[in-house]
Amino acid sequence: MVNKDELTSIGTVVDGIEISNEERQPCEVWTRVMGYYRPVSFFNTGKKGEYHERVEFVEPAGCCRAEDVA
Repeated sequence: MVNKDELTSIGTVVDGIEISNEERQPCEVWTRVMGYYRPVSFFNTGKKGEYHERVEFVEPAGCCRAEDVA
């Protein structure tokens, strides 16, 4: 993952390798909406706002210990 401090006006430095802006490519992000996948770039303004407000769900690591299951 690229740190914001590593970004420059002429390009990006990743693992000591500098990539100029001419060599970079846009990344298309897809997400699941209403049972199917769509590119986020196709969303209208309201749906883009909802997408950016999403919170990643993190399930707790194990609800029970092995000795409690007996």
